[in-house]
Amino acid sequence: MTRISAKGGVVTLINVFTVEPANQQRLVELLTEATEVVRRAPGFVSASLHRSTDGTKVTMYAQWRSIEEYQAMRQDPAPLPFFQEALTIATFESGVYEVVRTFAP
Repeated sequence: MTRISAKGGVVTLINVFTVEPANQQRLVELLTEATEVVRRAPGFVSASLHRSTDGTKVTMYAQWRSIEEYQAMRQDPAPLPFFQEALTIATFESGVYEVVRTFAP
């Protein structure tokens, strides 16, 4: 389960994909299939997919125990076909983050 906390001790990856509205659902499907493979990797904590209401973006928020475990997962060829097809219909920006602050009412 995704837990966002400055004391969480996880590495957060946020990938923002830009896509034509006609391809948004297919992109969600591809990222879902890839994540079904990736979620079995050591160090995987959680992932959440978000889609924009205008159809032009899909964002994935993923948490890993360490950057080393994330990098090790990237060596696995199993999710590669899904990511390759995703990149034929979308572009993306990726970032690695740490939570520094959270707010609640």
